[in-house]
Amino acid sequence: MAIRKVIGKDEELIRKKSKPVRDFDENLDQLLDDMWETMYAFDGMGLAAVQVGVLRRAFIIDVNGKKIEFINPEIYYTEGEWVEEEGCLSVGKFHGKVKRPYKIKVKAVDRYGDIFKLECEGWTAKCICHECDHLDGILFTDKLEKK
Repeated sequence: MAIRKVIGKDEELIRKKSKPVRDFDENLDQLLDDMWETMYAFDGMGLAAVQVGVLRRAFIIDVNGKKIEFINPEIYYTEGEWVEEEGCLSVGKFHGKVKRPYKIKVKAVDRYGDIFKLECEGWTAKCICHECDHLDGILFTDKLEKK
C-alpha cells in the first residue's frame, strides 16, 4: 500500500467525469488499498478514485464504523433532505453547508465484482452522495447553501 497525492480543487482532473470500472483485478485491489491508506493519512471519511488521479467510478467511505468500497455506484432512490456542513480532502480546510438527501438507496459492485445494495441515512448517505458527485466532476463547493 502507498499514500497517493490528493488532487486539489484547482487541478483540471478533479472536474472530469470518471469512467466505469471494467477490470476487477490486482490493479483495482492496489488502487483501493492505496485509497484506504491515503484517506486515513489525511484523516478523511471518504475518498474517490479521481481524488488520487484515477478517472474510474470507485470510492471508499468509513462513516460511523462502516467501511465500504463502492465500484460503479448508482443512487436509485432518495428521500427527505437536510443541510449540514461538509469538507473535502481536495478542497482543504474550507467547510460549508450543503443540502443532501437524508435517506438514499444505492447499488454498487464490490472489489470482487459482486453487486450489492445499501439503504442508509444521515452521515452515511451524505458521504455517499458527496463521493458520487466526485465521480461526475462535482465538488461540494458547487452546491453550497446560500445564506
